[in-house]
Amino acid sequence: MKKIILILLLIATNTLSSYAQHHFEKVDEWLSANVEKMGGRVILVVYKDGKVIYTGSKDDMTMKQKFVTKMIARKMGKAPNTDAFTPTSKIPVASCSKWFSAALVMTFVDEGKLKLDDTVGKYLPVLTKSGKGGITISQCLSHLTGVRAPDLKESLQEMRQMNSMDEAIQNIADMPMEGKPGTVFRYSNTGLQIAGAIIEKISGKSFETLFAERIAQPLNMINSDFGKGAVALPAGGAYSTPNDYLNFLAMILNKGMFNGKRILSEKSIIDMQINRITANIKVAYSPAEASNAGYGFGEWVLKVPGTHKSSFISSPGLFGSFPWVNNDKHYAAFMMTFYINSEGRNKRYYELNELVNEAL
Repeated sequence: MKKIILILLLIATNTLSSYAQHHFEKVDEWLSANVEKMGGRVILVVYKDGKVIYTGSKDDMTMKQKFVTKMIARKMGKAPNTDAFTPTSKIPVASCSKWFSAALVMTFVDEGKLKLDDTVGKYLPVLTKSGKGGITISQCLSHLTGVRAPDLKESLQEMRQMNSMDEAIQNIADMPMEGKPGTVFRYSNTGLQIAGAIIEKISGKSFETLFAERIAQPLNMINSDFGKGAVALPAGGAYSTPNDYLNFLAMILNKGMFNGKRILSEKSIIDMQINRITANIKVAYSPAEASNAGYGFGEWVLKVPGTHKSSFISSPGLFGSFPWVNNDKHYAAFMMTFYINSEGRNKRYYELNELVNEAL
């Protein structure tokens, strides 16, 4: 009897201790207060200490929001779906794709098949002919190519009309330069498209296949892919789910490890999180959501004050989805939403980050 009582006391103590550690009431309130502004449906998942410690979702779509969602889906050639988001809901994640693609390229760096200071003309002679051969892989991953690319939406629309990766690269070759590579930051789709074409050349495989083999399968991301279009869009063409994206973030948080398996080297994780927007870089274009953040490889970075460490890393998407890793508090989180209006989005991102920090 005493043994049973002791066990019950231990269970109760552990339950109370766990509850005391994490208070997500304010996060729940925030989701309820902001769901209408974020497309009418939202889900947030938080990972810490090897497990998901919070899942919160809200569903309150208006008739107008459902109509717009259906119209966008049809325009993208997808079946409309206005169901409430769950951890396995699969939607386009737009620029959240950039983080996936940068990590994929870094697997080639880890294997010694590619160097960050390799120039793109070595693999894509058409870029040398147009005066862009000196751009490096590092500059491709950090939006420092110096190419004056169209805005993000226009660029993706153009790329979706291409019939091959070679045609997509010729399109980039025809774009004007706005500065010497490494001196101008322009957030665009261009650099990752070039990097994607290069790893296709090196491997003899499609970008979609490489992503599946090197990122999705090892990370058990069973519902994530880059579609089956004629040309992969490394900077904005991924589809994913909250569960899948959180697996990717767990790998980033754990310095390249996932379930005891190394996906990326620790050096690659560090390289990805180094801010490349230094004082001598001209910022030609940066989205409003970025605020004062720096940029590494496929990800925005905020530093711990007074150190060289990255405390907050993220890669938000056009449709509002928001993945992030907090190295300081050692957790990862992914908020899935789907809406176009970006007004107030930056403020919401920071509010949510602070509330999750507080809950932990």
